[in-house]
Amino acid sequence: MGNTKLKKRMNVWRYLALGYLLVLLLGSVLLVLPFSAREGQTSFVDALFTSVSAGCVTGLVPFETNVHWTLFGQIVILILIQLGGLGFMTFVSVLLLMVKRGGLGQYERRAVLQSVGGGDLVGVKKLVRRILLGTLVFEAVGTGLLSIRFVPVFGTAKGIWYALFHAVSAFCNAGFDILGGTELAGMGSLSYFAADPLVSLTLIMLIFVGGLGFCVWGDVLDCRGNPKKFQFYTRVILIMHTAILLVGTLLFLGFEWGNAQYADMNFGERLLAALFNSATARTAGFWTTDPATLSDSGSLLMIMLMFIGGCSGSTAGGIKVGTFTVIIMGMWSAFRSNRDITIGKRRIGTRLFGQALAIFAAYLMLILISTMVICAIEPDVLTAGGVPLEGPDTFTRTLFEVVSALGTVGLSMGYTGTLTVWSKLILVMLMYLGRVGVLTLAFALGRKQDPAEVRRPVGDFFVG
Repeated sequence: MGNTKLKKRMNVWRYLALGYLLVLLLGSVLLVLPFSAREGQTSFVDALFTSVSAGCVTGLVPFETNVHWTLFGQIVILILIQLGGLGFMTFVSVLLLMVKRGGLGQYERRAVLQSVGGGDLVGVKKLVRRILLGTLVFEAVGTGLLSIRFVPVFGTAKGIWYALFHAVSAFCNAGFDILGGTELAGMGSLSYFAADPLVSLTLIMLIFVGGLGFCVWGDVLDCRGNPKKFQFYTRVILIMHTAILLVGTLLFLGFEWGNAQYADMNFGERLLAALFNSATARTAGFWTTDPATLSDSGSLLMIMLMFIGGCSGSTAGGIKVGTFTVIIMGMWSAFRSNRDITIGKRRIGTRLFGQALAIFAAYLMLILISTMVICAIEPDVLTAGGVPLEGPDTFTRTLFEVVSALGTVGLSMGYTGTLTVWSKLILVMLMYLGRVGVLTLAFALGRKQDPAEVRRPVGDFFVG
């Protein structure tokens, strides 16, 4: 009787939210083990922070991954990245396919489809297989291309490991790198490869494809690349995803033309660096240009791109490109006093527009409240090891860090390691919300509406 009541209370959203939470807690337990770190034992807060950052494919770290963690710790982080990138429910569905001879039931199918952004209940098994195979192919290709650079420097075994780690991290939009403490560390992250087309373009390709979503490139594959046969959602997302990438590239090129890091670069290399900035800001977390050196316009642009994020059902975070598109078109329709919201030759439902606005408002409120609280907690003068940090002020760094955490991006202005315990816990909460999704969490905590429930009368109200 008790199990029946519990099952009624547990909907698919709650399973999804709790499933992610259990995986992250398990990861933190593994990372807190003495042999996970190179020197001494990691505090539970830092282990939890790293586990959540990896499992939520964010990339914010309290210390450099390669310097602090042993090979075992790095493997745990990579597994968490892969689990977070593919989605917890995808792995659950694979286990169900292996255990249940009858395949998936209606309940489990809806859970899987919601986590990966699908809409067809009939092809779940095919969708899951495609996700796993597609992920394997893209990450294998990325590993092969990156090995061309890493193997000659680090040797065969370590070079392939470095290539695999960064390929998985890029495809899952995680942003973890393990170049710290090596001869290729440069000025941090992947700055050594800022002018390297092979490494930069390979990572951009993995970030872009991973941020598109499984159902989008599945539809492209089904249609054999013929745009005329693409589904409505696929066409819109491909156009918007590409447009945001290109517009961001041009703006970064203009805003950061005088950046000190580009002093020795020609036009082509600066264009490559701008393209990487635009791609990585969409929740990837790698950087070839130190975020702390960006101009005020460049910093604000990166915050805006982190806020938008990638596409639904992808490895990316943010409010999602689909949400951004619906809001923009809804604004356009409202300003023109149109009755319907239209995109191309299709109409968007008002309920969908309401959900998009709710997501936008929820993310904005979380960012503002978290930034305000962390600014109150942290000291006015930022220091690292007692030395004052140069660059942006406390508010700018805090806002950047908060948006990066909620958008599961992982870009940082060198602020993460200096934060107090309470500020780190706030970022942990934001990363979890950003990966699970504010809308998913709302459904998990909410209740099922009764169709027979009496509706209240409409009240007059004014906006604007």
